Amino acid sequence: MAIEITHVRFTGYEKNHESIVRYKWRNPADGTTGDNDKPTLVDWVDKNGEAYVGSGTQRARVGVVRPSNTQAYLRTYADSTWTNNLLSLPIF
Repeated sequence: MAIEITHVRFTGYEKNHESIVRYKWRNPADGTTGDNDKPTLVDWVDKNGEAYVGSGTQRARVGVVRPSNTQAYLRTYADSTWTNNLLSLPIF
């Protein structure tokens, strides 16, 4: 199953990848929707779950970033570069 992340929720005032606490998503194969907290979705992606942002040529895959000084978080990865697509999504 692959999901498209469509919305994000931040904690506090700072809007960066580390401060995202929830992700809203949809499964384009069957139309189901849901939302998960950061640890749950990081774990799912770690276990070979496929997530992405956007569609068509604007589609960017989501990967896990593991900094040494804080908890793991999700970030998009396109053309061999970490990108900011998640920060451009609507907030829910």
